Parts: sequence; C-alpha cells; structure tokens
Amino acid sequence: MNDKLHTGAVDTFFDAVLALKDREECYRFFEDIATVNEVLSLSQRLEVAGMLKEGRTYLDIAHRTGASTATISRVGRSMSGGNGSYDIVFERLNKKKEDK
Repeated sequence: MNDKLHTGAVDTFFDAVLALKDREECYRFFEDIATVNEVLSLSQRLEVAGMLKEGRTYLDIAHRTGASTATISRVGRSMSGGNGSYDIVFERLNKKKEDK
C-alpha cells in the first residue's frame, strides 16, 4: 500500500464513507464532496475493472465506457499488481446480488 495515502485526513475521509448508510446517502455525500466528473471517473474505473474481469478487450471496453486505453491499462495494472481490492469488491457485490 502507498504510504503517502495513510494520513489522518484520509482516515477521516474513509471513516466518513464507511459511516454512510445507503446509496442515497452516498449520492448526497459524494455530490457535496466531489465534482460530478470525479465521481464519474471513479465509477468508470470500477466499470472498466468489471469488464476486464470478464475478459473483454481494451477496444471493446474503450468503446462501451468511453475510457481511454491509458485508464484501462492503469486499472488493469491495479488489478494484477495491486492490493486485491477489486476482487474483494466484486466478490461482495456478486454475493449481494445472489442474496436478493
């Protein structure tokens, strides 16, 4: 993990996110704390990761999401050499879908 990320301010930010109770609270909080483009950029990266996990090509992902190949490549590197967080998130999202 990147040591530069570990600050008191980031801890407080993550605690704030974890304190949110539902999707509506997330919408309201992120609309207040970030620009629309920042939220869309983060959500696009998660969408790209899901498509990479499905085995889609960069060209297909770029066409469907509008992400640049540089962004797709960056997400791919995070998925293969990162902290495993994408796998954790997708596993939990899939379990949530199955439980419904």
